[in-house]
Amino acid sequence: MSHARSAHETATETLARLDDTRLELESERDQRRDRAAQARTEAQARQLELRDSLIRLESRRAGRSSMQQALTRLQEQRAQLESQQQGLNATLAQADAPIAEAEARLQDHLARRVEVEAELTGARRAQEDSEVRLRSLDERRQSAQLRVTQARESMEQARLAAQESRLRREALLEQFAATQCDLSAVLAALPPDAGIEPHEQKLVELRADIEKLGQVNLAAIDELAEQSERKVYLDSQFTDVSDALTTLEQAMRRMDKETRARFDDTFNRINAGLQEKFPRLFGGGHAYLELVGEDPLAAGVAIMARPPGKRNSTISQLSGGEKALTAVALVFSIFDLNPAPFCLLDEVDAPLDDHNVGRFCDIVRDMSSRVQFIFITHNKVTMELASQLIGVTMNEPGVSRLVAVDVDEAVRLAAV
Repeated sequence: MSHARSAHETATETLARLDDTRLELESERDQRRDRAAQARTEAQARQLELRDSLIRLESRRAGRSSMQQALTRLQEQRAQLESQQQGLNATLAQADAPIAEAEARLQDHLARRVEVEAELTGARRAQEDSEVRLRSLDERRQSAQLRVTQARESMEQARLAAQESRLRREALLEQFAATQCDLSAVLAALPPDAGIEPHEQKLVELRADIEKLGQVNLAAIDELAEQSERKVYLDSQFTDVSDALTTLEQAMRRMDKETRARFDDTFNRINAGLQEKFPRLFGGGHAYLELVGEDPLAAGVAIMARPPGKRNSTISQLSGGEKALTAVALVFSIFDLNPAPFCLLDEVDAPLDDHNVGRFCDIVRDMSSRVQFIFITHNKVTMELASQLIGVTMNEPGVSRLVAVDVDEAVRLAAV
């Protein structure tokens, strides 16, 4: 019993010493964790400084190479211009003599020009006088020709009227001879108020009735048989077309039903993705898609978005950054449904503040496992997300150069 009590006291003392040692070790462990976190922060800061230094170094190298190439081109251009200047000086020295001769010939030609212009002025005056007389004679000729034309037209009309009267008289005499009627007896039988127009109208009506009767068709029975066979053929064709039309209508109804089902499924999946991604990008709020119209295939689609802390009635009341985030949420929802090989984002983060940029980077980082992103940006926070940086510099006006930095390779070099 005493031995057990002694062992218990010894264990109690050992446990007390171990508790003191544990507290010291835990304190030392916390201190070392703090130093490790501080060292990790300093290492990350130095890595960022090293990355910036590498980018500046590569840019300066590219600028130096561009300046050397430009200097070489300028020296070559200077040599060419000096050679051209020597040739022009020699040509200018040789060209003085021909200039004097040309000036002498020019004076002779000027004097001759004055004489020719005086002669030309006289000829022009004479020509103008001739043209005035010619116009006067032409007007008189046209007036005489007009009178002759009018006289010829009057004579032709009179000749045609006489010929028409003669032909009508001959036709009437032939008709009387054919009908064996006496002209005097017919004239005596006509009433006093008889006229030509009523009889001509009646003649026209009789001819029209005769033409309506048509000619006697002796082949009507054969034509009836042929048309009957054609009717049977056309009836069979009409039946085939009706059956094909019924089949086509059934296929259209089936396609319409399938299209509506696929549209509803796609709309619901995109709507669910928008409702999931909108709160992630805004840190709250809600958004959903709504059909504008009764027919899903002809209706429009409206986006109903309400960020946290706002009670907007239309999307036009949102700010530029909020509209951009809403559009990103919709596009990313479509990418979840039907992902493309890559997604190009052109300064999507330009209207966003730092908090929104951070949430935008988080969702891009999550989706980068399924979609390759290529984005154009000037935001440093977004640049830190990239694994490959490509920049455009213009150290020399009008000459652009590409500067590419592999972030993973830069970090590896920094670690070495």
